[in-house]
Amino acid sequence: MPTLDYTDPEMGKDRQPRNSRKATAQMVFVLLMTIVIFIAGALGGIGGVMLLSANDNELAKRLGVDDLTIPTLTSQRVVLEESSAIIDATNKVSDAVVSVTTKQSMQDLFGQIYQAQGAGTGFIITSDGLVLTNKHVVENQNATYTVVLRDGKTYDAKVQSVDPFNDIAVLKIDARNLPVVELGDSDALKVGQWAVAVGNALGKFQNTVTAGVISAKDRKIEASDSSGANQETLSNLLQTDAAINPGNSGGPLINLAGQVIGINTAVAQGAQGIGFAIPINSAKSAIDSIKKTGRIVRPYLGVRYIPVTKDFAKENNLSVDYGALVVRGNGIGQVAVVPGSPADKAGIVENDIILEVKGEKIDENNGLIKLIQQYQVGQEIELKVLSKGQEKKVNVKLEESK
Repeated sequence: MPTLDYTDPEMGKDRQPRNSRKATAQMVFVLLMTIVIFIAGALGGIGGVMLLSANDNELAKRLGVDDLTIPTLTSQRVVLEESSAIIDATNKVSDAVVSVTTKQSMQDLFGQIYQAQGAGTGFIITSDGLVLTNKHVVENQNATYTVVLRDGKTYDAKVQSVDPFNDIAVLKIDARNLPVVELGDSDALKVGQWAVAVGNALGKFQNTVTAGVISAKDRKIEASDSSGANQETLSNLLQTDAAINPGNSGGPLINLAGQVIGINTAVAQGAQGIGFAIPINSAKSAIDSIKKTGRIVRPYLGVRYIPVTKDFAKENNLSVDYGALVVRGNGIGQVAVVPGSPADKAGIVENDIILEVKGEKIDENNGLIKLIQQYQVGQEIELKVLSKGQEKKVNVKLEESK
């Protein structure tokens, strides 16, 4: 008697029962049909996407809906357009972005001489070799400076001029026919607008590109070097979340048109994505000046002051909540009004509050220095001043800052 397969008592192992063959055939048929339907559905989906793209208005009317757009395709297109714009903007400016290296001979505790090195960034503003950077990048008068182009060419550089009010300096290299940047309009910037930073990150990674947005405008900070020394107040700054690292100082912040809108200058320690740049419009008068005269010429008034805010006015019982309060400093010789200065000649004294410059109110968005820098050396301007409780108007002839 043959051995039987106990899964089916009617047949042995060497044969399949009739019902089993039929069931197997049905399963194969169902599987094949499932595959065919899946493929047809996928092709139909592609066809549907193409049809919607070509005839969306007609289909919308037929189906009684207002819109048949496909968000996924739109999102992909936006991402591609943004990426392309960043790439194009970077390519436009990169050849004019340079690395600035510094070297200085130092002596250690054992009398050994060694070379201290530093690094920053700059960008070319004239084809004959003027390079704009930060003042704090080139502030050491005993150091030597070298400019490195994107293609690796190096040039000895000298400090042509520094700005007495802004963290701006200009270097000069002996070169011709250099690529230059295009300057944008920082006053037209909107919060949330794309911004791209290019620079010598960490002093090691030349022409590093980071992207973000303009996070805020008209910021005021207390900035210092890595040791905490050389502290200064910087105002009217752009805030961005485009990553700015040590070595980026002096490099350009650009818009998606590849135009320079700011000069990267500081980063908030211990924060994530908070960096600051000097608006390029604040540097334009300095750039024009150095092109004409070979140095940065700035007008000055000759006063030391504290910005008057609503909180400050309330705390000090002032009758106005805007302007610039003329006060002396805490250090020796830090007078409120510089003797012989334009302000002194105009009769401005300590505790006066300068309210307006040629009809423009001095407030948190328009500081005294910012308003004064709009004018030229030798130009006469009218100031509104609150002096001993009385408002008066005085004329001041601006002189060059020394």
